[in-house]
Amino acid sequence: MAAHPPNLFSIATGSAEPIYRQLIDQARRLVAGGQLAPGDGLPSVREVAQSLALNPMTVSKAYGMLELEGVFTRRRGLGMIVADRPGNGAVDRALLLRPALERAALEARQLELDADTVIALFKLILEEKK
Repeated sequence: MAAHPPNLFSIATGSAEPIYRQLIDQARRLVAGGQLAPGDGLPSVREVAQSLALNPMTVSKAYGMLELEGVFTRRRGLGMIVADRPGNGAVDRALLLRPALERAALEARQLELDADTVIALFKLILEEKK
């Protein structure tokens, strides 16, 4: 069981998306991508709040919602840990990416970019990060 540091999460302060949603989405991606494995310990609400300069209630809300979804679970004496969940791996990860791609597609349509240009740019970006 790994214990993760308080800087596990990050937030985009200028985003229109609420901070608690950013934390939830990041946690889902970290679990789906395998960076957070079942049984891994999570930083406490207080640690995350201090690390990101947030109100602890914001972090608590995100953790609580993730617990209701079955992503996290509370263990007496251990705090919050990643729950044991069977998943479809690549299917789960692709579903988590879809909202970001929908936003990018909307912006591409607003900029009147054709699909070939957008796909070529996306491939270039994917290759740059290897």
